[in-house]
Amino acid sequence: MKLLLDTHILLWALTDDARLPAKARKLIEDADNDICYSVVSPWEVQIKHDLHPDKLAVNARELAGYCEQAGFRPLSIRLQHVFGLASLEREAGAGVHKDPFDRMLVCQAAAEKMLLVTHDSRLGEYTEPCVFVV
Repeated sequence: MKLLLDTHILLWALTDDARLPAKARKLIEDADNDICYSVVSPWEVQIKHDLHPDKLAVNARELAGYCEQAGFRPLSIRLQHVFGLASLEREAGAGVHKDPFDRMLVCQAAAEKMLLVTHDSRLGEYTEPCVFVV
């Protein structure tokens, strides 16, 4: 199975953080799964690192290096992913989700037929079946 890890899951997996849910850990450790990360994640990490280096010590380059060491494959942003933003739907009453990084992750997972592994319940409000909240 092809997995796309959201930024929190990615960081927790790379640092063996106790916050990584057991379901996510099991999926990541399954040798039959192809683990990917979006270039959106290093981008998001760099922005947050620049704003609060005391809260997020790792920068984009370091994150990409850790991902490479772990054998995680990068997923670039393609126009098809961007075009998917126009048709992204949420459950009735879910409200607006303004996080552009999250929205792109959902579009990438849908377009690439991947399972987006996340701990963010807001992502579960998208109608795309590719989102797996752990």
